[in-house]
Amino acid sequence: MNNESALLAGGMTMLALATSALVVIPYLQLKDIKPTEGIKPYTAAQLRGREVYIANGCIYCHSQQPRDSGFAPDSKRGWGRVSVAGDYYYDNPHLLGTMRTGPDLMNIGVRQPSADWHLGHLYQPRAYVSGSIMPSYPYLFDVKDAAEPGDKPVTLPPGYAPPNKVVVARAEALDLVAYLQSLNRTGAVLPAPDGNTSAKPDK
Repeated sequence: MNNESALLAGGMTMLALATSALVVIPYLQLKDIKPTEGIKPYTAAQLRGREVYIANGCIYCHSQQPRDSGFAPDSKRGWGRVSVAGDYYYDNPHLLGTMRTGPDLMNIGVRQPSADWHLGHLYQPRAYVSGSIMPSYPYLFDVKDAAEPGDKPVTLPPGYAPPNKVVVARAEALDLVAYLQSLNRTGAVLPAPDGNTSAKPDK
């Protein structure tokens, strides 16, 4: 009986410690976090695009968390300053990612602000990045004889457009691009309560 009680007490103690470390302490650290300067709530189109991003598995090959220079040369790669909690204020769920088969996308809206570039890149990545292993997403587009009123034709480099056809972006592609363009976390980091910042903006 004593052994069972000791085992139960030990188990409850370990559960309490784990809960404190993984739930309580992070909550206390982050409960007063404010959004990074310049970040706004996602629009309806950007939220739909975020769902397209998730549904197509972009998170499996792209991260959204530039790391400190002590861990990786992300800033030298042009991916931006180290990310902070306020960068994810409006993200639910967070799309941090765990692999980098492709580049980090936290600031892709700054590095590639052109909607035309994003649309063409989604249709055929190798038309823009030689040797890219990113899959193409032709099902996000329609191929027509001619564009119709309200269509968004995709301008592709020579040799990549279907002969005598027009590639038109579907709503899902436009929403996805709207989300990618919204990824701009270059604003100044707000001071912490002690007057310090956990990261500094790029100079």
